[in-house]
Amino acid sequence: MKSWWIRTADNAMALELRDIPIPQPGPGQVCIRIRAASLNRGEFIAGHGLHTAATARPAGFEAAGEVTALGAGVTRWKLGDRVMGRCDGAFAEHGCMNAEEVFAAPPRLTWEQAAATTVVFLTVYEALMAHGRLAAGETMLVTGISSGVGVASLQVGKALGARVIGTSGSLEKLERLKALGLDVALHTRAPDFVPAVMQATQNQGVDLVVNTVGGSVFAACIEAMGFQARLAMVGYVDGQVDASIDLGALHSKRLQLFGVSNKMRNMAHRIAAAKALERDLLPMLADGRVTPLVDQVFALDDLPAAQQCMQSNQHLGKLVVRVD
Repeated sequence: MKSWWIRTADNAMALELRDIPIPQPGPGQVCIRIRAASLNRGEFIAGHGLHTAATARPAGFEAAGEVTALGAGVTRWKLGDRVMGRCDGAFAEHGCMNAEEVFAAPPRLTWEQAAATTVVFLTVYEALMAHGRLAAGETMLVTGISSGVGVASLQVGKALGARVIGTSGSLEKLERLKALGLDVALHTRAPDFVPAVMQATQNQGVDLVVNTVGGSVFAACIEAMGFQARLAMVGYVDGQVDASIDLGALHSKRLQLFGVSNKMRNMAHRIAAAKALERDLLPMLADGRVTPLVDQVFALDDLPAAQQCMQSNQHLGKLVVRVD
């Protein structure tokens, strides 16, 4: 079968297409015929600790497809089930998943939408619900709101009844996001949004910040936060992982700062997160309150073009590879 592999070369991610045997499920796993797989930015950024220069690995984190084989001990799923979930080596024709991290793909979602669900909405679940505790009537600021996590944060935030402020360097993307409910659109990539945020909140500041941009806007995020506000540190699109902290603001405003990352998580953590998402957020995807936003779909053979599209930052939401 076809399978894309990835390695670090000259401080960039190099892709190669290989022909490998169809994988067989181990104990506690299911094997699926992959119908679609989603791109995630962290996999294609060198230096984020996902890869070493000398090591190649199957590319892809998540997929959707039909169950074709069951490993020992799997009783929840049956052959032919339409599923989605984490899948190491997702950019391939077949793949294996841990059965306890598999979700039933809601019938209303296309293969492409189902493939774009798991990783981004697990991140959003932790940022907004598990740790962010976003409530109806609160205000959330999302920096880099046109990213996959940013768009999903907007959708879930509106479903929870929150007011959403978002920043982006693209006016066109902000206009498109207004149709999804974006309340305040701030056209900027710079850390200059604090006055506009304070004006929009009557100088109260926001209740939750989702920072997908990185260290370049971190200090501004702290300044824009209100009393007992929370900040989710999600990503580093700007490549800046260092930032100063205003300890006075942290202390006086009783702020809570936390990170959302897949690093250092063991299987028990992953299974617990999957169960929580299935309980609290999957119903929103099933009944239509939230729908993954897929910007473009590429053929499996065109994964390098999809990678280039992601690196050009022209997309809104998710990029997906379709596996025919």
